[in-house]
Amino acid sequence: MTEINRPTRAGRSHEPLTRDNTTLLLVDHQVGLFTGVRDITVQDLKHNVAGLAKAADLLGLPIVTTTTAASSMWGPLVPELTAALPDGHKVVDRSSVNAWDDGRVREAVEATGRPKLVVAGISLEVCATFPALSATAAGYDAYVAVDACGTFWATKRETGLLRLQQAGVVVSDYSALMVEILADNADPIAGQVYGALDMPFATLVGQLAAAFAPSGS
Repeated sequence: MTEINRPTRAGRSHEPLTRDNTTLLLVDHQVGLFTGVRDITVQDLKHNVAGLAKAADLLGLPIVTTTTAASSMWGPLVPELTAALPDGHKVVDRSSVNAWDDGRVREAVEATGRPKLVVAGISLEVCATFPALSATAAGYDAYVAVDACGTFWATKRETGLLRLQQAGVVVSDYSALMVEILADNADPIAGQVYGALDMPFATLVGQLAAAFAPSGS
């Protein structure tokens, strides 16, 4: 396994996420697993993970997507995510509990040559946490988009978040991570990215700006 040789998080300053240094890993957002999610509504989780995938694609990030037992136990990806992924996107179906333990997943991330990894998955404390911990141990800067993850009861969410933080994984939300990568609201694709993220408050801000824009502008 190729490891990225980088100093420990405590030994270096913050390096922003960019379009050139970040990969997105989406783990097991499957129909069967969605049925047990209790810490976020199914509607909100579908919305957030689809928005994350759409924005990442617009920003040119490599996306690695996995399922577990898609043809039997847990079923396919939720349709909203499938529709958000690039055309022809290949999904790795695996048996390992930790997605990082599957060589195809690990090699797909390694092949990007990018040192930062944004992870989201169901369940938070396993599907997202385990590969984030493994990637951190391999020298990556790992981030978890918590609101694009779900789990089955409150204790699992709380302990998952604690374990991530104890290991030095950055915990954030789906839109903040993508906006950090966007970096400049004057970017020509900013409107598309915000549209993909579909944040209600951002839509209201846009409507307010339009209402007060000079006529003819």
